[in-house]
Amino acid sequence: MIRTPLRPLARILPARAKGENPDAIERENIRRRHEDMQDRARNRAEGRLLMLGLFFLCAFVTVGARMGLLATSEPAEPLTSAVGADIANQRADIVDRKGRVLATNFETFSLYAQPRQMVDPQAVVAGLAAIFPDLDARRLLRDFTGKRKFVWIKKKISPEQKQAVHDLGDPGLLFGPREMRLYPNGRLAAHVLGGAGFGKEGVSAAEVIGVAGVEKQFDGYLRDPANSGKPLQLSLDLSVQAAAERVLLGGMKLMSAKGATSILMNVHTGEVVSMVSLPDFDPNDRPVPALQGDPSDSPLFNRAVQGVYELGSTFKIFTAAQAMDLGLVNAETPINTRRPLIQSGHEIGEFNNKHYGPELSVSMVIEKSSNVGTARLAQMIGIDRQRQFFDDLGLLEATGLELIEAQGGRPLVPRNWGVLEMMTISFGHGLSATPMHLAAGYAAIANGGRYVSPTILKQDRPQYGPRVLSEDSAAAARQMLRRVVTHGTASFGEVPGYAVAGKTGTADKPKPKGGYYKDKVITTFASMFPAHDPEFVLIVTLDEPSIFASGKLRRTAGWTAVPVAAEMIERLAPLLGMRPAVEPGQVAGITLTSN
Repeated sequence: MIRTPLRPLARILPARAKGENPDAIERENIRRRHEDMQDRARNRAEGRLLMLGLFFLCAFVTVGARMGLLATSEPAEPLTSAVGADIANQRADIVDRKGRVLATNFETFSLYAQPRQMVDPQAVVAGLAAIFPDLDARRLLRDFTGKRKFVWIKKKISPEQKQAVHDLGDPGLLFGPREMRLYPNGRLAAHVLGGAGFGKEGVSAAEVIGVAGVEKQFDGYLRDPANSGKPLQLSLDLSVQAAAERVLLGGMKLMSAKGATSILMNVHTGEVVSMVSLPDFDPNDRPVPALQGDPSDSPLFNRAVQGVYELGSTFKIFTAAQAMDLGLVNAETPINTRRPLIQSGHEIGEFNNKHYGPELSVSMVIEKSSNVGTARLAQMIGIDRQRQFFDDLGLLEATGLELIEAQGGRPLVPRNWGVLEMMTISFGHGLSATPMHLAAGYAAIANGGRYVSPTILKQDRPQYGPRVLSEDSAAAARQMLRRVVTHGTASFGEVPGYAVAGKTGTADKPKPKGGYYKDKVITTFASMFPAHDPEFVLIVTLDEPSIFASGKLRRTAGWTAVPVAAEMIERLAPLLGMRPAVEPGQVAGITLTSN
């Protein structure tokens, strides 16, 4: 900064020459300098006052806006909001084919504690132990009297429990709102729904995620906020499912079976209208998976899509249908059933060492369930064509059913598919598959020869896949299955008015370390109805059944699975809107005469 001297020489010299006092110039310069200094100080002070005023204005606006926001919002605990604010807890409902709720959300509360705010921890522990008997009172007291600032007590409680805790009146007990998954029908369709649990959690919210079944398979869809008003609609019928579970449970107990499963499937759309696996569980209180023992002993095990079994003689119709489709035989072609039939050092015999004579027609091979006759048909077909046909029926890969468990239900196929394996597979031994595989295979025969992929989602129209059989071959196979019920091993399966067709299958149960049990079997009845124009396929499988009937202990499918399936068809058909076709009969003792 350039400073102006108080006695500038340029003005002093002229002033002296004129006789003026030079000190006046100095006083004038001092006055002007002081005025400049005052102006600068005033400007600086005014700027500071302006900035201070703006600061206070912003502060008052912020405080006022916050007060207005708090005045218009509902009260909430700051800790609760901060912890749970970023947790999305919306989840779409799951409904049956008629829109009835199978799974929905339910508002509940979480219970936690801030021990430092408690008045009497010991009294609180005593009160909580009375409300929640499963709590560890000693551990809770240690947590409340220790150094912890936050303690989870219950992550979900009922409204009644919330009121009881509220009545304890301790300020250290706090509640947080949250949503949980509710299955209003309890155990109904438990294996289909699977269940849900909590993922990311806070005191005021919890992320609900699927852990099994359709809840896990469609977890992305159900958690998408865009689908909160669009429920996931399944192909299940709630009424049919309830009746099927009731009948199957009664049949399982009557037959002293270890477990059971049933599948009701639409043969044109592939919709699974009912799927039952027993024993079951309540998805509202899903049990912990077993870490030891046989997985099939757990109630979480879905026998319909995870249970891989040798399904016995139910496979025989596939062999007969393929042989007819290839033009090798027709329904009346005689087949050599002489014994013994030796292949690779192994004799292929009949059940209970029966003899059916030197030959049977193809239709009678199925009606009598002849192993030897079916093996002869397999010899005509050959290994490559048999394997290709089974592949076309979906019997060599996991089904496409939209359940996470179905992905693990892969058939057990022999490593070396030789001549012996070809013959044993033809009558249902040596290849293991799930009951769902069997349902899809029988649906192809029932609908005229088109493969349909099983689905758990509602469909609006038929979902035919590639053709695997001609219509004539499929029709001939249905006639054979009808004779099995009217004249063969499934005589207990007849339901008046519904013309049931089907095939029995009894397979020895394999041991875990190889070989087969002599007194444990898997029995299956694969059926369709009505036989002349099937709409549904029903598969019923029992694990280790036995019943004392006609003076003997019975374990075969004809005595165990078939009666259960017949009872099920009689109960379910009316619920499906099917009317029995009753043929008029003559009234005894009345003769029509003319006047």
